[in-house]
Amino acid sequence: MMQNCLGQYDIAVIGAGHAGCEAAFAAARLGCSVVIFATNLDAVANLPCNPNVGGTAKGHLVREIDALGGEMGKVADKTFIQSKVLNRGKGPAVHSLRAQIDRRAYQIEMKHRLELEENIDLKQAEIVDILVEDNAVCGVVTATGMQYACKGAIICTGTFLGGKTLVGDYVKQSGPDGMFASLQLTESLEKLGVPLRRFKTGTPARIEKSSVDFSKMEIEEGDSEITPFSFETTGKLENQVCCYLTYTNPRTHEIIRNNIHKAPMYAGLIEGVGARYCPSIEDKVMRFADKERHQVFIEPMGLTTEEMYVQGISTGLPEDVQIEMLRSIAGLENVKIMRSAYAIEYDCIDTLQLKPSLEFKHISGLFGAGQFNGTSGYEEAASQGLIAGINAARKLQEKPPLVLKRSDAYIGTLIDDLVTKGTNEPYRMMTSRSEYRLLLRQDNADLRLTPIGYEIGLISEERYQKFLEKKAAIEKEIERLSITTVSPKNANPVLEACGSAPVTSGLKLADMLRRPEVDYASIAPCDPDRPALDKAVCEQAEISIKYDGYIKRQLDAAERFKKLEEKIIPEDINYDDVYGLRIEARQKLSAVRPHTLGQASRISGVSPADITVLMIHLGK
Repeated sequence: MMQNCLGQYDIAVIGAGHAGCEAAFAAARLGCSVVIFATNLDAVANLPCNPNVGGTAKGHLVREIDALGGEMGKVADKTFIQSKVLNRGKGPAVHSLRAQIDRRAYQIEMKHRLELEENIDLKQAEIVDILVEDNAVCGVVTATGMQYACKGAIICTGTFLGGKTLVGDYVKQSGPDGMFASLQLTESLEKLGVPLRRFKTGTPARIEKSSVDFSKMEIEEGDSEITPFSFETTGKLENQVCCYLTYTNPRTHEIIRNNIHKAPMYAGLIEGVGARYCPSIEDKVMRFADKERHQVFIEPMGLTTEEMYVQGISTGLPEDVQIEMLRSIAGLENVKIMRSAYAIEYDCIDTLQLKPSLEFKHISGLFGAGQFNGTSGYEEAASQGLIAGINAARKLQEKPPLVLKRSDAYIGTLIDDLVTKGTNEPYRMMTSRSEYRLLLRQDNADLRLTPIGYEIGLISEERYQKFLEKKAAIEKEIERLSITTVSPKNANPVLEACGSAPVTSGLKLADMLRRPEVDYASIAPCDPDRPALDKAVCEQAEISIKYDGYIKRQLDAAERFKKLEEKIIPEDINYDDVYGLRIEARQKLSAVRPHTLGQASRISGVSPADITVLMIHLGK
């Protein structure tokens, strides 16, 4: 019997950032009783690094979260202040939605939704210990000595675990935004046999709006027609602010170089590994010495504050150097800093300890998600939180875990990379990480994942029926375009207007669309019978037709690889018994314990010949 037990729950979620929120919602909506802990309830769903959601590849993740029944996209749609789709000049595979968010409004909205969720109890407390009996989670302990019984726990500690902030030579045990770090939980995890590592990230300064001269900067406006994150969002959405672009210059870089010895990273004060794809400004200047300037975006933090976020100048330099550096930039000559930039170190795990379900291999019922798993970014965190919450609930319900394939979703790619390859630096999702980019577009996330969300129980019947209607409308429009022929008389004026070669015989509307110069809107003059359709339906029909050959090629590749993905490797296999397997392959396979042959094939050090040997062994 537990001492000082304040409650009994199915699942305890440790941390209420973006991973924790999605984990709690998913588990609760699948019928589990959930308690979620935050060290400070004012930090629920905080955006400490930057006030935006989405971005290249990250926008894909948010739409996938929504398609599966998650919450991030809905809250972002309700609290955004500027939105735009990035990479419109490129193909649809890399179009990525990014929205500037009202930081406090987002936090308030997400916290309120947690409070209203029937199966969730939200509590302010620091968890310092995880109780385990017979290698299975049975409870958690707070800093005040109170215990909560649970059958599963999901660790979503973000950058709070062993957190240490650095500004110049000033070092403090701290989480983001000056909140206290979680220190004792590190000791508890180490006692449980969970090895930890140190990663590092950082954030730029926040500046006072009235001290900025925007006339010296380029205006960055949002899209005139807003694309929402959530497939359920309806009604007109409008931008409410502008962002601004300026640049560093040789004087800025000279200030940084003259003071580089004061930067914690270069002074040897930081032991953690930083993010390669989101470096500090001092790292940019030292690593890319040939570049004369770097972009600096000035972005509002919200509608009820004068704070502005300086994107592109993350730094750990001392405050006096920060102000000198910023004042060397056009438009910031008289800038006032409201919050200084800082670097932050924190504890995280080697994700090779996790199963594809995000459960620890050696502790039943213990799951990890978010920056605790070595990733960077709100969207990566929320994706993992959603899957961890789903799988924690399914484990208690004795159902098989949800494991998305790499060809299913960027979420599948993200988790597969983590549990198969691990990561030696903060992992950031990019479109280039997927071999199935054209299949995993942000526009078709619902077509890929909503049936899965419905099957597991996170998508309502009403939403699913609307989805089926949309799917049928897309298929019907593709068929109509494929069978409708246009005469040369009607087709040629449209083709010539688009700069495309004329024809001498009849042409199917679908064949017109396949021409690079022609789009769905431009063929309207020779398509008088076009039905009135939702924009998303038209977009899907156009992309499906225009990229049909490429899509089929990737589908064929995914189908060929499916055999490896479906070939399960027994959990108790002894790789020393596999005749013909190289020593390195045995060591790597024994360490990772892959779930399938497909996963085994992606492990560094395991060759195609090893996979053939393993396949023959399993066949016996």
